Amino acid sequence: MLKELNYVIDFIEEHLTDDDLSLDMIAEYAGVSGYHFRTVFYYLSGMTLSEYIKNRRLSEANRDLLNGEKVTDVAFKYGYQSIDGFTRAFKKWSGFLPSEAVKMGISKSFPKLSFIITVRGGNIMEFRIVDMPAFNLVGVSRRVPMQFEGVNQEIVKLAESITDEQRKEMHALQNIEPYEIVNASYDADAHFLKEEGYLTHLIGVLTTENNVSDLLEKVPVEAHTWAVFPNEGPFPSTLQQTMARIYAEWLPGSDYELVDAPLFSFTKMHEDKPDYAYSEVWIPVRRK
Repeated sequence: MLKELNYVIDFIEEHLTDDDLSLDMIAEYAGVSGYHFRTVFYYLSGMTLSEYIKNRRLSEANRDLLNGEKVTDVAFKYGYQSIDGFTRAFKKWSGFLPSEAVKMGISKSFPKLSFIITVRGGNIMEFRIVDMPAFNLVGVSRRVPMQFEGVNQEIVKLAESITDEQRKEMHALQNIEPYEIVNASYDADAHFLKEEGYLTHLIGVLTTENNVSDLLEKVPVEAHTWAVFPNEGPFPSTLQQTMARIYAEWLPGSDYELVDAPLFSFTKMHEDKPDYAYSEVWIPVRRK
């Protein structure tokens, strides 16, 4: 997929001045879903696609200004609807007003990306592919802050809030693998691409039953194929590292792309080793 990503970067370069350059347009060119491309791009580059395009446009705008083009022409060339909007964006990006950059000959560059293959120690990623029927995620949920590393204390509080009655009902409803209490995340403000905003986190079970009491929330999930990644080690760092490797290493080289559906995981703490656990990450995918 790295070769295809570089083709997409070339495509973006050719359309930097197009008003209609969008995620859907780029994803269509790449031949994958917008959700898949946006996620893989972020984990490989460390920035969102929109941030990359904005940085490249402002970098090219800086060059055009130094080449003698007028501020007005440059602003509209790179999609800004007003001089004020362009001036604010340029100052935030470079630290200088466009006029100051021209007067003092200030050049700030944000080069075009190029994706290359990096060998990372030859660590094998174990996974299996599971086809699942439609099911419901059933449990308790709340909006919690997005957090990539460490223990999310709001999720801990959510787990502690589960009543015996809720546990009893979840246990009775559970009738489909992985037959464990799972943690599911969805509806993230930043689409899981930034450590900011909030997401909905659910602690519960998978079931094909539809009759659920008002004590629990029910989230329908369509039939999908799931890539399942087992991992074992210090918790939660091993689980979080596995998540990062799925997006940065496995997905770009696999025959699958992401599906926009809740991902989930479960964790079983080791009885004798503190802060050590076996976990599985379930990612909804489809063949490209």
